[in-house]
Amino acid sequence: MVEATKKILVLYAHPSQERSEINKPLFDATQHQHNVTAVDLYAEYPTFRINIDKEQQRLIEHDVIVFMFPLYWYSTPAILKEWQDLVLEYNFAYGADGNALKGKTFLCAISAGGSETAYQHDGYNSFTLRELLSPLEQTACLTGMTYLAPFALFCARSAFEENRLQSHIEDWQRVLTALSNDTLDIAHASTLPKLNENLLTLIKD
Repeated sequence: MVEATKKILVLYAHPSQERSEINKPLFDATQHQHNVTAVDLYAEYPTFRINIDKEQQRLIEHDVIVFMFPLYWYSTPAILKEWQDLVLEYNFAYGADGNALKGKTFLCAISAGGSETAYQHDGYNSFTLRELLSPLEQTACLTGMTYLAPFALFCARSAFEENRLQSHIEDWQRVLTALSNDTLDIAHASTLPKLNENLLTLIKD
């Protein structure tokens, strides 16, 4: 058995969890993973008064940072943007002395209502999912983190009825374990359209 070496921070943002069929079960499963700190931002900060020092310390203490959220209007839910605006300060996350995140790994775990074909240049949404997430990819670049392709579930509204949810959760658990054990092929994972594409080829023996 490979000993866990990487600590993972999962920041979960869903403004209406009572209606969540995908993200809430995914987050619940995440909380039971070894070496993972799972934070429900809306539960922790219901008034959006984010504790900057606490969140920065969390970032310092972890090796892998994950944003988990449903894609809302091609972006993150509001609290996750608020978190970025407040926590990723100059001379902490970037700037002359801002190297706190340098060398860490960053990725997003996302659900999208549309089909994967809708997220193409000739599709309904005109851009790929990775292109729509380019502000987050550039955030990783600016702060010195390695950006991985998103772990994504398309057609999320029908995933439960079509019995795709459990396999998605199991794939996510494999990703977390591989990240924790440092057995995920980071170089390959950073180039894909989505992380859960040929997942078995990404996890090293």
